[in-house]
Amino acid sequence: MHERSSVTELAESLRVELDRYPVGGKLPSSRALVERHRVSPVTVSRALAQLVAEGLVVTRPGAGAYRAEPRTLTARPGDTSWQEVALSADGATDPAPRAVDAGGVLVSLTAPPTGVIDFSGGYLDPGLRPERAMAAALARAGRRPGAWGSPPVDGLTELRSWFAREIGGTLTAADVLVTAGGQTALTTALRALAAPGAPVLVESPTYTGMLAIARAAGLRPVPVPVDPDGVRPELLARAFRATGARVFVCQPLFQNPTGALLTADRGREVVDIAHSFGAFVVEDDFGRRLVHEDAPALPAPLAADDPDGVVVHVSSLTKATSPSLRVGALAARGPVLERLRAIQVVDSFFVPRPLQETALELVGSPAWSRHLRGVCAELTARRQTLAAAVLRHLPEIALPHIPSGGYHLWLRLPEGAGEAAFLSAALRAGVAVTPGRPYFSAEPPAAHIRLSFAGVAGRTEITEGVRRLRTALDEVLG
Repeated sequence: MHERSSVTELAESLRVELDRYPVGGKLPSSRALVERHRVSPVTVSRALAQLVAEGLVVTRPGAGAYRAEPRTLTARPGDTSWQEVALSADGATDPAPRAVDAGGVLVSLTAPPTGVIDFSGGYLDPGLRPERAMAAALARAGRRPGAWGSPPVDGLTELRSWFAREIGGTLTAADVLVTAGGQTALTTALRALAAPGAPVLVESPTYTGMLAIARAAGLRPVPVPVDPDGVRPELLARAFRATGARVFVCQPLFQNPTGALLTADRGREVVDIAHSFGAFVVEDDFGRRLVHEDAPALPAPLAADDPDGVVVHVSSLTKATSPSLRVGALAARGPVLERLRAIQVVDSFFVPRPLQETALELVGSPAWSRHLRGVCAELTARRQTLAAAVLRHLPEIALPHIPSGGYHLWLRLPEGAGEAAFLSAALRAGVAVTPGRPYFSAEPPAAHIRLSFAGVAGRTEITEGVRRLRTALDEVLG
């Protein structure tokens, strides 16, 4: 039996057995529990630790485990209604609302009910994660001298150097800050580059998490349409001119959600346009390690050829590994780097050193390149399976672009199929999909959904999920 499920089952069994013991009564020894439940000593230790964390059991070194005193909650019910006035009054004079809507982000972070095929996930399925390599890297990292000490606030020099080499060009470790994943890096960048109330240009549609960051910071996202080759330069220039914005945020590779790939020529044009308006480009390079086998040669990051410091580069290891390996990087040239550093230090001091050491061990091992090759092959096969199934079983749904990287497809629903109705019907049919509305900073041109093929268990599940979506679409179209 899998160790994790063994721990869960043993902990549940011990919870039931606790009623047999008086408060303060001693539980059987670890050896007795091993023999009775036929599990390993490690499983017993972890199950008891879980009950200790829940306040049900206390342990005494050298004596054993005992039933804990029940916790009684006798505090009077509180009245928090005053907060509605306080929070509203606090934002009354803000130039832009700061209420945070995390709905679009939570869709990709919340596991659906059991039996539901999950097309809404934002991370690799556990079967695609390099869990054995990460465990080995974590074990080696813990033995490194100073692994549990304070790291440099900018991050470990070796890790910053690795990120700099990955970005390319003339960037060095001195241009890089290690961050707690890409989301934190984007938050730091937007706080550094735009004041509350300022406009910020964004792709349309665009990553929901970035829109949430911008709105939480009191910024005003202004949409700039994209096509399969990325953001449209003539519309970008027009938006800079009309708004006076000083920031444009983009995802050049396998854009979320459209899958667009910004061509090298357009990329240079985007940087030149931003430079001419005295503006920054925030480059969210989340998808570079999620390339597919049939992808063309990828353009270099915008930051690689940017001696004038127009581009603030964001990258992360998280998407290609595990949601819990939250290690990323911010790269920039010029005075803006000091502002980025200052905000990061104030917000979080530094990224925990054991996590940085683990990342170093992982990317420096032979397992890293093998893992990336395996992910590349599997994502390619999954994309092909999903695209073929959609074209075959859902011909009414438009699939305008099949990406050569990333982990999702962007689909336009047919006339008469509203997003809310379709999502509800899909869930009844046993499928979770991501609505398109949260990806637009203004009114969307049509109803869309996003289907992720990275978080499902495999290709068989992908095919079954699309069959269920056929049922849902038939229900909605009547």
